[in-house]
Amino acid sequence: MELLQKKIVEEGIALSETVLKVDRFLNHQIDPQLMSEIGKEFATRYQDEKVTKIVTLESSGIAPAVMTGLVMGVPVVFARKKKSLTLTEGLITSSVYSYTKQETTDISMSNKFVDQTDRVLVIDDFLANGQAALALIDLIDKAGAEVAGIGIVIEKAFQDGGMLLREKGYRVDSLARIASLNNQTIQFATEEETIR
Repeated sequence: MELLQKKIVEEGIALSETVLKVDRFLNHQIDPQLMSEIGKEFATRYQDEKVTKIVTLESSGIAPAVMTGLVMGVPVVFARKKKSLTLTEGLITSSVYSYTKQETTDISMSNKFVDQTDRVLVIDDFLANGQAALALIDLIDKAGAEVAGIGIVIEKAFQDGGMLLREKGYRVDSLARIASLNNQTIQFATEEETIR
């Protein structure tokens, strides 16, 4: 997605060879116009997949997921990272390891919002090692629903997550694929390129 790549080049900061900071438009401050275009793009890509729900992880996945849900006309459910006094019945949980934060977190959602009648699109902000996507897939599986695909805003194609998910047979659509973050420069990969 050209608009997203332009935004990454103009406002993203490569903090290291593995960390890309995009807090100016995605995961702290949000650019609503960009999120709207991201939502339209995911909706177009998955228009024939009979998606009934979108599932994401709080908090950075919520904006692109909501915009996609708005265009597709389907509800968005976000898995919570913190326990809630109001979320106790029918709780489905999974664990996800964050390489950025160097910690394992339990995530959860209620089974009253996703069930065996649903065909679910997973939306997330980043794909690196695939752990967040796998945890969301685990929640969806536990709910008895079907995964229609995985929509990723930014994939770090030089890490194993995308390859891992694709090898497991999941459809993964990434709007921007980063080939490398060497020397504070951001290089993009095409959809077809496998980076190792």
